[in-house]
Amino acid sequence: MKQEAWIVAVDMGYGHQRAAFPLRRLAPDGKIINANNYEGIPERDKKIWNRSRRFYEFVSRLTRLPLVGGILFGLYDRLQAIPSFYPRRDLSRMNISLSQMYRLIRRGWGKDLVNFLNRKDIPLITTFFAVAFFAEEHGFKNEIYCVVCDSDVSRTWAPLKPQKSRIKYLCPCHRAVSRLKLYGVPEKNIFLTGFPLPEENMGGSELHVLKSDLTKRLAKLDPEKRYHHKYGGTIHQYLNHHPSVADRPLTLTFAVGGAGAQQGLAENILKSLKKKILAGEIAFNLVAGSRNDVFVYFRDRIKQIGLGSALGKNLNIIFGVHKDEYFYKFNECLRTTDVLWTKPSELVFYCALGLPVITAPSIGSQEIFNRIWLKTVGAGISQEKPIYTHEWLYDWVKSGWLAEAAMSGFLDGRQFGVANICDVVFKGVKEPTKDDDLL
Repeated sequence: MKQEAWIVAVDMGYGHQRAAFPLRRLAPDGKIINANNYEGIPERDKKIWNRSRRFYEFVSRLTRLPLVGGILFGLYDRLQAIPSFYPRRDLSRMNISLSQMYRLIRRGWGKDLVNFLNRKDIPLITTFFAVAFFAEEHGFKNEIYCVVCDSDVSRTWAPLKPQKSRIKYLCPCHRAVSRLKLYGVPEKNIFLTGFPLPEENMGGSELHVLKSDLTKRLAKLDPEKRYHHKYGGTIHQYLNHHPSVADRPLTLTFAVGGAGAQQGLAENILKSLKKKILAGEIAFNLVAGSRNDVFVYFRDRIKQIGLGSALGKNLNIIFGVHKDEYFYKFNECLRTTDVLWTKPSELVFYCALGLPVITAPSIGSQEIFNRIWLKTVGAGISQEKPIYTHEWLYDWVKSGWLAEAAMSGFLDGRQFGVANICDVVFKGVKEPTKDDDLL
């Protein structure tokens, strides 16, 4: 019997759509629905979503403003901050944001979407909490599943009355599981699945593609074999063969968020690596996503800095007109990426692909917790000053630190998020992950 479920995301940044993209084969006709811009969405609903999206992008960009930007963003972030985990306590009391959201839902927000989804009696898997709330409040016929997109989440992710809710959560890590329990979500409604990673980057249950890519990556990240001399047995045990040399330079990929808030970092990185890029000693991918303004910004800065001759060779801009196109290109790009540099968004879970992650400054409370999670499991390192990238990046490579981070992410990460989610939704599996998983 064909496994089929509604896959619903929101077109707001990249995180929720990135989480939905690997699940697209489950959707009717392979089409993911975006709750804020689907065909036929009522104008009233669209206005509510647009206000939310504009506010999200405005707040994200506040961090660019000198002095006052950080203060303003800090005030906003306090309203939706994730509280400290310890001491463990009852955190089920609703907050202002959740109360306002439910007020809108009970006035009809999201009802049109749920009416459409009820035309077919299949489960709902959504990557945005509000859609799960829509489904429950407006009488969705089938099961409701919500994919958690960060290592820790605010109270807004849990429903108004969590103990009475039928929403089931698919969590990327132990901390998200524990947090939802503090918010009052019943244990029976929480499943530890791992984040849904792109299956094309893995190569089936034996991870043939991932292991092949990682062996080549380790050769670039450990040129003096410092990590290999100490942990060669571990490499051989889990990858089945020793690292082989890839026919390409060390490759760095820099990804900004959906709001483009950190695109300015790229200019300093480009200036720092200019000589090495021109000499062909490093390849550099700048990820513009689906934002044309970010693409133009990167292209113009590349030319102004004097790197136009390298563009399209060992200096590339990853861009897609539509987000699906971007995700395809980004996932392909990651196969030959040796180091991923990004803010600690949902991309921290991509460390499970054997990618060491350099983290840019956090934007928002959830990213602070994502950074802590990533560093705690040994798969990421916070950036030093971008203008000195040509110094510290190569120190980290020579030391074997980034090779160690790559293996830590691979060994302790969860690669089978999609398969685990399918087991929970379609087979009723209660414990889809192994007990010895660390993350």
